[in-house]
Amino acid sequence: MKKPGSILIVDDNRSVLSALQLLLKPVFGRVVTLNSPVTLPAMLRQEAWQVLLLDMNFGAGVNNGGEGLYWLHEVKRLCPALPVVLFTAYADIDLAVRGIKEGAADFVVKPWDNRRLIDTLTAAARPADKAPATQRKEPAMFWGESPAMRELRRLAEKVAPTDANILITGENGTGKEMLARELHALSGRRDTEMVTVDMGALTPSLFESELFGHVRGAFTDAHADRPGKFEAAHRGTLFMDEIGNLPYPLQAKLLTALQRRSVVRVGSNTPVPVDIRLICATNRDLARMVTAGEFREDLLYRINTIHLEIPPLRERPEDIVPLARLFTARFGQRYGRPDISLSAEAEQKLLRHTWKGNVRELEHAIEKAVIISDGARVAPQAFQLQAPPQPDADTPQASTLEEMEIQMIRRTLDACAGNLSAVAAQLGISRQTLYNKMKKYGL
Repeated sequence: MKKPGSILIVDDNRSVLSALQLLLKPVFGRVVTLNSPVTLPAMLRQEAWQVLLLDMNFGAGVNNGGEGLYWLHEVKRLCPALPVVLFTAYADIDLAVRGIKEGAADFVVKPWDNRRLIDTLTAAARPADKAPATQRKEPAMFWGESPAMRELRRLAEKVAPTDANILITGENGTGKEMLARELHALSGRRDTEMVTVDMGALTPSLFESELFGHVRGAFTDAHADRPGKFEAAHRGTLFMDEIGNLPYPLQAKLLTALQRRSVVRVGSNTPVPVDIRLICATNRDLARMVTAGEFREDLLYRINTIHLEIPPLRERPEDIVPLARLFTARFGQRYGRPDISLSAEAEQKLLRHTWKGNVRELEHAIEKAVIISDGARVAPQAFQLQAPPQPDADTPQASTLEEMEIQMIRRTLDACAGNLSAVAAQLGISRQTLYNKMKKYGL
């Protein structure tokens, strides 16, 4: 079911407009695109729009973002209540933050992440949900009432306002990125973007370019200067997910950048100072990896000033039903069924499940149940919960974490008949991370 309302997109790149048209059609009832802002005032007078996605540069060879700010002011003059989300490149993040201070609801960085773009636009399109730039732009984390989560919240709220580096650990699907965003939202850097990088998806050949940036001509496809993730996160938060998957030879380069608080773009010799707050996350045992010679001890000390461990969902059953009700309400709104709720029998079934995939598995199960349910109450039959693959009796027991990982991937590949998307979803990792692990283990 499409979300009611309409979105207007203004960008001079026709390929970008085509991609956004396809992406946003299932989200908004009407998607209209303009390749020039010239007719924007007329479009605003003709129709009531739910949200406007506005590029910041239009003139050929002009990349100072001045046009975007000019049209932002025009839009706010003509339609003061219309939420405007700015579309900008990494190099213009400071300008986008200025745009927020001058009336924009939020901004999205190119190249964009689809899920992040959709979340930003839908949040901006709901006036009751959006907040000024001086307040949080991310949904608040659901902490729950279990003793372990209450203690985690107490510690997180205590360290969030500091600039201390934080290491978040926990199983797949426990909400490590959500906690990172909560820490950022509670910090003094909340008015800037939290920049995320999946360390498990970075290939060694792209590591330096992605993190540190490159200058024009540094390699074959380097047609222009490009800042890396460190520069994009300047004066904000840099979140490194799956830090335990970073190959050992690259860990020294990361450590050097963190120690010097500066980066050198590929092809350049000039250090660029960076001011970041670092948050890392992993589901791996880094202390064991240090002992095994797989992770640098000095890097672990650098990223682990504060350690926050998220307990698995099965160890805090008192949080299962409240979380399930929260997800039911959220997906009920998304799919046009605001009155839907869980039956008592469904809640009992959820309590009996082991939730090996943790909060992410619960969220996916609720979404599917809301979609397939016919009535106003979700029945237990709507949950087709599968037990995780079990080892065969003849399968030798793994003695190391690596062996366990290999066996789990093999079993899941068999259970999913080789469907890599399904395997990644079952294991709670990205497809790229799955590819990397299969290549590493020769699977």
